[in-house]
Amino acid sequence: MNDPVKGYKISFIGAGKVATALCRQFFSKGFRIQKIVSPTGSRGKALARSCNADWSQSAVFNSNEDFIIAAVPDDRLPRILNGIKCPSETIVAHTAGSLGLDVFPPFLKHTGVFYPLQTFSENRSVSFSELPFLLEASDPVVLKKLSNMAEITGARVFVTSTGQRAMLHLAAVFACNFTNHMLTAGKMISGKAGFSYDVLKPLVLETITKAIENSPENSQTGPAYRNDTGTIKRHIDLLSFSPELQEIYRDITQSIIKFYKKDSDDQF
Repeated sequence: MNDPVKGYKISFIGAGKVATALCRQFFSKGFRIQKIVSPTGSRGKALARSCNADWSQSAVFNSNEDFIIAAVPDDRLPRILNGIKCPSETIVAHTAGSLGLDVFPPFLKHTGVFYPLQTFSENRSVSFSELPFLLEASDPVVLKKLSNMAEITGARVFVTSTGQRAMLHLAAVFACNFTNHMLTAGKMISGKAGFSYDVLKPLVLETITKAIENSPENSQTGPAYRNDTGTIKRHIDLLSFSPELQEIYRDITQSIIKFYKKDSDDQF
């Protein structure tokens, strides 16, 4: 017997990293991808070809889609949603972590938020098994359908309020984006010593593994944790080539000292 959920017809607005990951995952699970709407032809057409879908620059939908998923940057979302033309029964969802249902214009009656708590990159496949999807919907029917779609991919479903999801999005920025920026700084500094980023990889892997297994607050080490003022001052001197990194080092060091209540009289 055919799964009625997999019979859903889905179109996407956007052809970026999130749209590409979701579109290809749904296609691989047997969903029918109707159309990819994207202002630039090359990326949108390539994604459409990979999923046997049509491509268009226009957000006009006349193909009785069950779902339209708008996976676009947050700052463009209100304008794009206001430009959608679709049948009244079509469900329209966005993938923004920091925005809620109030971003939808009144003429869209069946709406939802379909936010995957994950980082996506070009040319890199991400497993959807146990991937958290944070959902919100205009009504129970929409919520049930969005949940069914997420669960078929192997993901875990969490029903959240707009406020909860915004806070988790903020948590993700610290855990992912800020962490990645710190690794970029580490790579640059190791280069100053004449070494490639490879020299840091065992340390990075152990740091992440330990934080997952033991919880991050139980895994902290280093001069700030020990309140080793001598080492801290030497590090700041070594960062004389970058006042910006000096400031970041001072701020994070003071935050770690305060968190572990190892206050220092020295100001760095």
